[in-house]
Amino acid sequence: MPDKVRFASLGSGSRGNACLVEAGTTRLLLDCGFSARELERRLGQLEIDAASLEGILVTHEHQDHVRGVGALARRYRLPVWLTHGTQRCRSLGELPEARLIHAQQPAFRIGALSVTAYPVPHDAREPVQFVFSHASSRLGVLTDVGVITPHIVATLSACSALFLECNHDPEMLANGPYPPALQRRVGGSLGHLSNQQAAGLLRQIDHPGLQRLVIGHISEKNNTPGHVTEALERAVPRIEQRLALTSQESVSHWYEA
Repeated sequence: MPDKVRFASLGSGSRGNACLVEAGTTRLLLDCGFSARELERRLGQLEIDAASLEGILVTHEHQDHVRGVGALARRYRLPVWLTHGTQRCRSLGELPEARLIHAQQPAFRIGALSVTAYPVPHDAREPVQFVFSHASSRLGVLTDVGVITPHIVATLSACSALFLECNHDPEMLANGPYPPALQRRVGGSLGHLSNQQAAGLLRQIDHPGLQRLVIGHISEKNNTPGHVTEALERAVPRIEQRLALTSQESVSHWYEA
């Protein structure tokens, strides 16, 4: 069995998010913000059958993360791991098997993967993000978060790979098409990370063992790949050698943690 976690983005942005995570013979879906049919199409680009999934983990109840969760789970009889708060939103419909988790519990196992849920500040009922571990490989995921907390820094400090949100450039957000209320939500303490906030986190947790940095949830209206790369390279010189950016429309390559 390989001693690496590997992962691929099936699409990341305000119109839908989903990520594959696997180790050994265990394959998990993290969020499903696309319709079940679209998710199957995107899986097909990686030559993967949805029936091979072990289950779905859900970070929070916003539609760009859960749109297809219920339909996909029912179609393939998949267990769904989610918090009590996320379950209470009732937008997923009946699930074949709901496995309730919370952010203070110890790491739990799903097949070959050790999974740690941790709390994040976001405008959802009980949002969590995850760290996936197998042998010496450790993937941290952080999207949909308004501010960086000391607990986030501590949780992600030993990762060998990081899937990180760079949602917006503050100047573009302030001068962009969003109305003031939405600007305040996105840029607020329960919103999304700016390029500079993500760069600040990276500066704190960068270490020689962090082999791969993959950026997601890049706003199509309030950010550009150039703004993202510039902010991150300013924080950690030569990070571009370990850096990859995902998009809303495209399925990414596989990345190893």
